[in-house]
Amino acid sequence: MHMVEPHYLWRDYYIASEDPHSPFYEREYSEFEFGNSVYNYVIHPQWDFFGSNTLFMKIIYVDYEASYVVMEFIGEWNDAIENDIMTLKRDIIEPLMENGINQFILIGENVLNFHYSDDSYYEEWFEEVEDGWVAFINFHEHVMREFRTIHLDQYFVTGGELDDLDWRTYNPHQFYRKVSGIVNKRLA
Repeated sequence: MHMVEPHYLWRDYYIASEDPHSPFYEREYSEFEFGNSVYNYVIHPQWDFFGSNTLFMKIIYVDYEASYVVMEFIGEWNDAIENDIMTLKRDIIEPLMENGINQFILIGENVLNFHYSDDSYYEEWFEEVEDGWVAFINFHEHVMREFRTIHLDQYFVTGGELDDLDWRTYNPHQFYRKVSGIVNKRLA
């Protein structure tokens, strides 16, 4: 797992540690020290710790004018033990929302498992985005099955083209337009 890096080809467009509105502003990274791990496997040091011992993330792009963020995740999303959604909601989502973000694109191709608890933070997030949305991109079928088991999928836009998007071939603006187009068709 130490070879799986967050997407870095958009660094010419955005770097979270250089964004004063980012929860990761002024965070420093090492290319040589591997300190975080998932399942006793070290992960690449560019992934951001946000309070969960099993789930790590990277904000790979934010556009404050268009009100969207693209976040990539790795690890185990564990609401049952770690309450990852509470930590994500309070420490990452809310600061972004305070800066006008209401469209969230979550890339989950490196999310290995999901363990649910309840839906209160998901429901809160859904209600607070108002005219916005939350889209799940490339999450594994077994992970999405767990989200559907507790009916969390009602709070997100998932499935169809969003399950198999070759998102790395786009620049951030093209990717947003693609996802936004899919989401808006479904919501219309």
